[in-house]
Amino acid sequence: MAKKPAPGGNLQELKTQLKNKDLGRLYIFHGEEVFLLHHYVEQMKKQLLDALTESFNFHRMNSETFDLQTFADAVENLPMMAEHTMVQVDEVDLFKLGESDRNKMAEILADIPDYCTVVFTYETTPWKPDKRLKKLWEAIDGAGLIVEFAKQDQKDLAAWVTRHFMARDKRISTDLCLYLIDITGGTMTALSGEIDKICAYSGANEIRKTDIDAVTEPVLDAVVFQMTDMLSAGRFDQALVKLQQLLKMQQEPLAILGAVGNHFRRVSAARTLLDNGKNASDLQRLCGIPDYPARKTMEAARRFTPEFCRRAAELVLETDYKIKTSYDDPERLLELLLLQLAQEGRNG
Repeated sequence: MAKKPAPGGNLQELKTQLKNKDLGRLYIFHGEEVFLLHHYVEQMKKQLLDALTESFNFHRMNSETFDLQTFADAVENLPMMAEHTMVQVDEVDLFKLGESDRNKMAEILADIPDYCTVVFTYETTPWKPDKRLKKLWEAIDGAGLIVEFAKQDQKDLAAWVTRHFMARDKRISTDLCLYLIDITGGTMTALSGEIDKICAYSGANEIRKTDIDAVTEPVLDAVVFQMTDMLSAGRFDQALVKLQQLLKMQQEPLAILGAVGNHFRRVSAARTLLDNGKNASDLQRLCGIPDYPARKTMEAARRFTPEFCRRAAELVLETDYKIKTSYDDPERLLELLLLQLAQEGRNG
């Protein structure tokens, strides 16, 4: 086993270690892409453990079950009928331990036996190392590989989605890949489940948009985009139905309003770019969004005037103020906002 993984290592370093069967002794896994985090934990388990002895050599604890002495014992325990042991600790913020426990933890992490691999995972707890706590940080930085599983870019995700459909003998176009990524929020965790549902639903070899829409539950931003598209086309009744769907999904009125406000800020930026001869690539750079939603936002902006964009921003602010300060029903205020936006759209 590798004695000391390179500090500051990343996902590529981890892939190299797995390929060379040269895993180290300490890892910190964190990041938004939980699907990848789980995948690489499983890859490590497959390489280090075997099914017959896993129950003896794999130790797992979380923030509720974690005990420093139990952890120390798990790290020190010799492998039983195997070469390696693995210890997985979930959601334990090492830098919030008491001073005595932090010092003991630093000693343990600085001297993990060669036969043991320790993995700390952070899915819901933020990984925020406090480098002022030097003893603990130096133990982690000196022996550990810190891997962030970031959200994948659109190009890589599209290729991944295509492969997963192909593995189920299904074909999907690039545009529909990008559409599916957009309406699910673009995480592999969400996409994996939706791909399973779409394949189970579709009886054809070629995936159609109707297959996706029939079984996929879009994220808030995607529904808001659809809702405002309907408003721009004068389909107020359909936009109202979309709003009711969001409310039935237990979305908070202020969260819906926030998404509407964010959408119109992007549309306003897109409108300004259009008026200055710019394109979707410029919107991508300005707003930090992928290509597909940038192109869709530019298309939407063509249907709105600068005056409408300014008025939409004012109406969103007025509704926000009313929701926070009046006794009026927030859901009714959202419906009124849609009506006002529809009227403004017809007027200009």
